[in-house]
Amino acid sequence: MADRAPLTIAGRDFGSRLILGTGGFRSMEALAAALDGSGADLATVALRRVDPSARGSIVEVLERAGCTLLPNTAGCFTARDAVLTAQLAREAFDTDWIKLEVIGDERTLLPDASELLDAAETLIADGFVVLPYTNDDPVLSRRLEEAGCAAVMPLGSPIGSGMGIRNPYNLRLIVEQASVPVILDAGIGTASDAALAMEAGCAGVLLASSVSRAADPAGMARAMRLAVEAGRTAFESGRIPRRLYAEASTPTEGVPELT
Repeated sequence: MADRAPLTIAGRDFGSRLILGTGGFRSMEALAAALDGSGADLATVALRRVDPSARGSIVEVLERAGCTLLPNTAGCFTARDAVLTAQLAREAFDTDWIKLEVIGDERTLLPDASELLDAAETLIADGFVVLPYTNDDPVLSRRLEEAGCAAVMPLGSPIGSGMGIRNPYNLRLIVEQASVPVILDAGIGTASDAALAMEAGCAGVLLASSVSRAADPAGMARAMRLAVEAGRTAFESGRIPRRLYAEASTPTEGVPELT
């Protein structure tokens, strides 16, 4: 089933609500198969890991798949480095869009909140469309939106951990207050995690390791695609309220009494 409405970021529509990260695939063929299985229209590429001019590169794979390239600042630990990387990516890929990452800790790969906000403000002033990878912090998410970010991308759990959504309460708070798309970024391990993110009201999910490290990346990509579509449809359809006690699905009024 197709999404009822496209994912819209900064006035641009994308048919798929799944964004695929391109790192960690065993081969370009595996990446191509995963892109096809995922149905993704948008894919992230780390400037530090790719040569845009190289033949047979990730860029060519994305072009053949008809997938829009979204550069990211992976590997940056300061606002200064992230801004410089974004500016280089704009020259290399001819795009003002950037997925902003500013990491504060090498072991957990959690974002550095102050450096992230600083970099976001600088890039927005320079004309970038900024999509920041952030902590699952409602206050920081709000400040990033107020700074002018086109979306906010809170983590579900640390990058590559596969632990799923560890703080669904904060995620719901972020979704409830946001007026820009909320895209779950990092921590998804399997299809049910993606469905839960969409059922919580996220506009989309970004995933990479759960597909690239799977035994069958193309198969897992298809599973993620279906999970995102199912989760979004469930969210739009409206789930029944949770109740402490049972409520019969068949009414008892008018049922004849047995004597």
